[in-house]
Amino acid sequence: MIGRALGRRLGGLLLRRAATLWHDPRYRLPLPGIQASAGVEPRRADYVAWWLTGAGAISPRRLRTPTRIGLHHLARVHTPEFLESLGRPGPLAAIFATDPADLAVDELLDTIRLACGGTLGAARETLRTGEPALNLLGGFHHAGPASAGGFCPVDDVAVAVAALRAEGFAGRTLVLDLDAHPPDGVAACLHGDAAVSIASLSGSDWGPLPGVDETVLPEGTGDEPYLAALEALLRRQTRPALALVIAGGDVLAGDRLGRLALTLDGVRRRDLAVARWLDGVPQVWLPGGGYSRQAWRALAGTGLAVALRSRRPIPDDYDPLARRFAGISAGLTHAELGDTAELSAEDVEEALGLGAPRQRLLLGFYTASGMELGFDRYGMLQQLARLGYRSFRVVFDASGPGDRVRLLGEADGLPGPQVLIEAILEKRRCLGVPVLFVHWLSLRHPRARFSELRPRLPGQEVPGLGLAREAGTMLARMAVRLGLGGVVFRPSHFHLAYSARYGFAFVDPDRQARFEALVRDLAHLPLREATAAVAEGRVRLDGRPYAWEPDEMVYWLRESPADPGEVEREASRIRFTVDPAPPEEAPPAGAPPAS
Repeated sequence: MIGRALGRRLGGLLLRRAATLWHDPRYRLPLPGIQASAGVEPRRADYVAWWLTGAGAISPRRLRTPTRIGLHHLARVHTPEFLESLGRPGPLAAIFATDPADLAVDELLDTIRLACGGTLGAARETLRTGEPALNLLGGFHHAGPASAGGFCPVDDVAVAVAALRAEGFAGRTLVLDLDAHPPDGVAACLHGDAAVSIASLSGSDWGPLPGVDETVLPEGTGDEPYLAALEALLRRQTRPALALVIAGGDVLAGDRLGRLALTLDGVRRRDLAVARWLDGVPQVWLPGGGYSRQAWRALAGTGLAVALRSRRPIPDDYDPLARRFAGISAGLTHAELGDTAELSAEDVEEALGLGAPRQRLLLGFYTASGMELGFDRYGMLQQLARLGYRSFRVVFDASGPGDRVRLLGEADGLPGPQVLIEAILEKRRCLGVPVLFVHWLSLRHPRARFSELRPRLPGQEVPGLGLAREAGTMLARMAVRLGLGGVVFRPSHFHLAYSARYGFAFVDPDRQARFEALVRDLAHLPLREATAAVAEGRVRLDGRPYAWEPDEMVYWLRESPADPGEVEREASRIRFTVDPAPPEEAPPAGAPPAS
């Protein structure tokens, strides 16, 4: 196993710190659309926890489960009116830039209070033991006493400091904010505490922040000038009795909301410099922001810096979800998932002609109870429950050339069982290799609605569940168990291929080259605008109108037969352009407004 082998190598070469890791599976934000709308990876905390423990950087004995913070702790920092407003969908949805109808208030507040509890618990423990701590959700530095925004609902940093003060801690505290954005909320919440120092190194100038030692770097600042500015900032600080470090991942180049341009190695060097400067100081590290695909790697690197003082990179081919699901799959037996060859009462009735014929097995192997067990063990039922669904049931039937599996669930306000996940699957061959062919896959969130913040994508009937990666990885594990060599599907729209691009590739190398060129040339557009432009025929290939090609994409479970050099050469040869969208027509005079 690559993670364990890496852990052994690191452990033999480097001095291990007794760092603690604070995490809960409920750290995943129950907001299905947030990845598409803001670039937030909702699985970031999970990915980091799996990597750090799997690589041996953090011992399982050093894992800590947070306790939801009490409202009395929040009330030390935030006004009663503000805290009361967080119980309503509208204000909470505005903080996370999502539609109120797409928000499970109680579940989201549960996540927020767990994160705050993690920051306070980590601070208490590091003061008691002197061991550094990493809380995998927190650093909500934009929340002020009566305001919030920027994905920061309450200020866990200020709340932790206020709670420690109430418990008798009077030592000097340093809040070192290394997020790409300044700590305006922390400054507002802690301005009356003379024993608190706040230092910030960011890439955004939001005006002066009283009481903050602030350095604002120019847009596009890279590793070396950033690290030089950090060194200067640290030289101006006094070593504290407690440090809270917001190690933002939004400083990475290409981050959707950050303006800096650090590499992953530059972020690691940042964290190593701070860890060395704080050596021996009780310290809590927090993730802050991060709005790119690489944000979880930045945070995992923070853990490696704090726990191992390591600069070793995380392997490029490490897929945390695939590795996690492979481990879970190894613990599922054939008897739990498939046909045991034992006759049930229903089998006897069917054989005697007393019951209706039934399709008992999916793909000739999986039982309905086995599929439900898989959905449960892979954590998908838990996420669906957080979105308001219950009473899950799996049903099979035949559908054209394949077998259809549907996961049904109930929810308040919806009539009867609803289809949440539906797939039509078949075993066939691709380039001579037996594969799992996916004729149809639909992930449906009927409790949600489309809006300006979550617009309808081509082909959607209702919004999605935010579980596409889980569903795809589960299909890959099914193919492995069935002895198949890959998973194949035909993306009917650009956004489906785009979402699958990190694992899947088009079977035809020339088609893959055109797709990579299309992704490259549409990169300046948000995904919803890019997929709309393709669907509406506004994209041109070398000046000629281009129609989307729904060809086969494959995720090879064995070595791919494709030549990446051939794909790269062809992609560099072609260019796509986008025609502007037609202006919206004005309604006729006297027409009523659209509902």
